[in-house]
Amino acid sequence: MRYEDQRKIMVETQLINRGLKSQKVIDAFLKVPRENFVSEDWKEYSYRDHPISIGCKQTISQPYIISLMLSLLDLKESDIVLEIGTGSGYQTALLAEIVSAVYTIERLEELFLKAKCTLKKLEYKNIHFKLGDGCLGWVHALPHISEFDKIVVSAGSPNTPEKILTQLKQGGKMIVPEGDFSRQELIVYEKNGTEIIRHKNVGCAFVPLIGDGAWKKE
Repeated sequence: MRYEDQRKIMVETQLINRGLKSQKVIDAFLKVPRENFVSEDWKEYSYRDHPISIGCKQTISQPYIISLMLSLLDLKESDIVLEIGTGSGYQTALLAEIVSAVYTIERLEELFLKAKCTLKKLEYKNIHFKLGDGCLGWVHALPHISEFDKIVVSAGSPNTPEKILTQLKQGGKMIVPEGDFSRQELIVYEKNGTEIIRHKNVGCAFVPLIGDGAWKKE
């Protein structure tokens, strides 16, 4: 079966049948070739309903969980989004299909270089890359930007990543998996004036967020 056909089946059975309604998110999943973001050994599993290893003890997340995170962010075409944890670059590509610009940070150089190469080959022009500690957010990096409409953290944090949260615009949303080393809940933060509103969502399991204020290096 062609990858394009597998992609359509994935969207229908794993995403729409589980309640995904955002047409923008659906269209992005239909367009982005997930098989381009995994190694040759894993390509036949590209559209399966589970995470896939991408090396360096990291994974490309289950499609449903990615779709849920993007839906909870209520993404707009004009949004400028900060992504903590580039990983394979798959979620980065999905975001780039929907929003104005994506600023993505990866701490592991091997994954950073591979994802950047893949995304450049796919000719995305609205993605900015940084190699470094994602827990610090977009600091000491070009282009200069201090606040984001939306922030997505793609690794499990033991607590609220305060340094990242300070970079969220008024009225913006941030999503982060929070919990222990192996199990978390998706938490959505909304910044409303001086108030930070915190909403719990489903349970999940992400690789740990490593860096300043999160888990220590393995």
